[in-house]
Amino acid sequence: MPAAGKVALVAIVGNEDGAHHCHAACFQSLNDIGFTIPANGGVYWVGEAMGDVTYVDLPKTPEAVAGMIEMAASNAAHLAALLKGKAYVGVDQ
Repeated sequence: MPAAGKVALVAIVGNEDGAHHCHAACFQSLNDIGFTIPANGGVYWVGEAMGDVTYVDLPKTPEAVAGMIEMAASNAAHLAALLKGKAYVGVDQ
């Protein structure tokens, strides 16, 4: 599998239930082709229920979202370094 030993993150913009469902579907698909998903590998932004503000309309990224994105990126980089140092058995680097 060409993606074996590679790390993937998923970012979703939408409501919480929809984001969790989308993460689940994306993670399964990514896993099926060999990607590894790190801890906190899915991040999402949830606007106000029935609101009319979308993520691109925000003046800046909310602090909580920025923190979660930073954590996800850090976890992904850490996992990628671990996999680079010691690949899964049978996976060429």
